[in-house]
Amino acid sequence: MQIPSILKTRASLKSAARSALLGTLAMGALGSVAAFAQEAAAPAAAEAPAAAAPALSSGDTAWMLVSTILVLFMILPGLALFYGGLVRAKNILSVLMQSTMITAAMIVVWVLWGYSFAFGGGDSPYWGGLGKVFLAGVSPSSESGSIPEFVFICFQMTFACITPALIIGGFAERVKFAAVILFVVLWATFVYFPIAHMAWDSHGLFFGWGTMDFAGGTVVHINAGIAALVGAIMIGKRVGYGKDNMAPHSLPLTLIGAAVLWVGWFGFNAGSALAANGTAALAMINTFTATAGAVVSWAAIEKIVRGKASMLGGASGIVAGLVAVTPAAGFVGPVGAIVLGAIASAVAYYFVAVVKIKLGYDDSLDVFGIHGVAGIVGAIGTGVLASSSLGGVGYAEGVTMGAQVWTQIVAVLITVAWCGVASAILYKVVDLIVGLRPTPEAERQGLDLTSHGEVAYHV
Repeated sequence: MQIPSILKTRASLKSAARSALLGTLAMGALGSVAAFAQEAAAPAAAEAPAAAAPALSSGDTAWMLVSTILVLFMILPGLALFYGGLVRAKNILSVLMQSTMITAAMIVVWVLWGYSFAFGGGDSPYWGGLGKVFLAGVSPSSESGSIPEFVFICFQMTFACITPALIIGGFAERVKFAAVILFVVLWATFVYFPIAHMAWDSHGLFFGWGTMDFAGGTVVHINAGIAALVGAIMIGKRVGYGKDNMAPHSLPLTLIGAAVLWVGWFGFNAGSALAANGTAALAMINTFTATAGAVVSWAAIEKIVRGKASMLGGASGIVAGLVAVTPAAGFVGPVGAIVLGAIASAVAYYFVAVVKIKLGYDDSLDVFGIHGVAGIVGAIGTGVLASSSLGGVGYAEGVTMGAQVWTQIVAVLITVAWCGVASAILYKVVDLIVGLRPTPEAERQGLDLTSHGEVAYHV
């Protein structure tokens, strides 16, 4: 009885040994193959850095193409309709034509020298140099991060178009067409391009300080607001200001323009992430929430102060919220954005409804009161609400809230000073060359007819 058991055990042991031997041989063969493959792959691995995969991202590129078109949509028709509805009927075409011509002129200027002045690769903290004048050295294969450089150029070009277009609201209905175009070309050259370089170029002054300006609080809104205020004061009030009825001629057009601005602003803010990523998503939701907070704030204040919430107030709240969140879009949390929009809207309302009246300047379409003031509140508020304890993304290592806020304040002060002084000089220069104002008779008749030979409405 034991012999079969022993034979069975031996057979089992022999089978196990055979399996083990085959397993060992198989492992050895696999090891040899792996070693051979590793040796064969070694030269390819050594060559890998030289043949690295391209950094371009089709997703990022597609998003930035859309964002660029959205920012252009903000200008034409968005800003043009917003401003066009706010002026009197005899001046709507002048505002539409100024917006159109500024956009076209700035595209040409940006390609010829603007891009180089802002992002030309120079190591100056104040301007980008001449390295990319006429887009020298840029080709379809040039890259800017994960997108083609041409896409980055186009995106930044739309910012250079809309910023000077904002300024015209400060002196709407009382400046010659030629003077407007000459001023914005000079202003972009000596004010916008340097400030854009300071804020967004890696060699820029503000950038080096760690200033938080995600999509253009200093570059776009404070810049435009200060230039508009200086222009409103230096050019003087409209003929009949304080006596004639200067109410907006078409509030429906104004709301349509404001709505287009809100839609386009997603390209403005979320596009400033320069990629289709989580930062763009944060900027997107903040563009919703800050604007909503601002509209509610403006309407509530009007209801309390005047007894009625106006549609013009709603449109103004939209713009105030969008302006305020522009520098903060990629840095604060959605709830912080609501707070920022509400505060900026309240301060802007005070400047529009109280300060402007007391000081007596004629900022026709409240460019300073909304863009300038809400831009300042947004830029400084970003330094506070970016704190991780308040739902923001936090600060750079070792930076405190106080230090960040001070950095924001200094950047704002430099922008105000640079823009204020340079704008005053440029208004004087333009006045000497072509003259700023039309005759009082032409102004009374309306710039549509006297500057462009046409009228918007035939009775």
